[in-house]
Amino acid sequence: MPTLSTRDGTEIYYKDWGAGRPVVFSHGWPLNADSWESQMVFLASRGYRCIAHDRRGHGRSSQPWDGNDMDTYADDLATLIEALDLQGAVLIGFSTGGGEVARYIGRHGTRRVAKAALISAVPPLMLKTKANPGGLPIEAFDQIRAGVGADRSQFFSDVSAAFFGANRPGSRATQGMRDAFWFQGMQAGHKAALDCIKAFSETDFSEDLAKFDVPTLVLHGDDDQIVPIGAAALRSSKLVKGATLKIYPGAPHGLTDTHKDELSADLLAFLES
Repeated sequence: MPTLSTRDGTEIYYKDWGAGRPVVFSHGWPLNADSWESQMVFLASRGYRCIAHDRRGHGRSSQPWDGNDMDTYADDLATLIEALDLQGAVLIGFSTGGGEVARYIGRHGTRRVAKAALISAVPPLMLKTKANPGGLPIEAFDQIRAGVGADRSQFFSDVSAAFFGANRPGSRATQGMRDAFWFQGMQAGHKAALDCIKAFSETDFSEDLAKFDVPTLVLHGDDDQIVPIGAAALRSSKLVKGATLKIYPGAPHGLTDTHKDELSADLLAFLES
């Protein structure tokens, strides 16, 4: 398997498909690079080089005890981009991966980046604070931690319903989507899965978003039960100068699967614009 070593010795697995302009995908929690396969096949078949890695502690990457935080995730992404000497890359982040992309730009700039896309992404801040009254209360994330700690297999199975909107009338979710979510979640290390909850929920990306200086697509479903659109895309699209906001009516959080055809087409249009 293709891997690279980070500065602390963590082995990061990645897949590298196709040839052409590089498109780099960052996945959500508790998933891995496989969650992007539909978009990668679509774009790689149309002349793009599609790269996706398993975040440290997730999937086929190694499971260090430390470093499960946004700064380190962003630095790992930088290691990947620099090791492959990518230039003019398009960074696409889903959910937690959107935070990873934001923090990458905040810490490393856009010297190697041409465009960015934030899909169902956690920025600018999920946690409810005095400055972010539209966020979710800390108790919501404490419940996630408790569920993962008590029986993460059952928790991942249960939360997949809201993730894909299977609890909504007329849902596009399938049992296969939910099973794939569970399977990928169980490949993540337990420590990494727990630590990442704090990383995606309590990290404030506002200053990172202010540093975006490339064309940016912010795309979100308006029935996202995991990362509600109000404190996420609707705010991020205002913090990123010149961002394009696209809303999928009725779409859930996991629209990379439930709305994969629409998303692939919109990503291709964004890449070619």
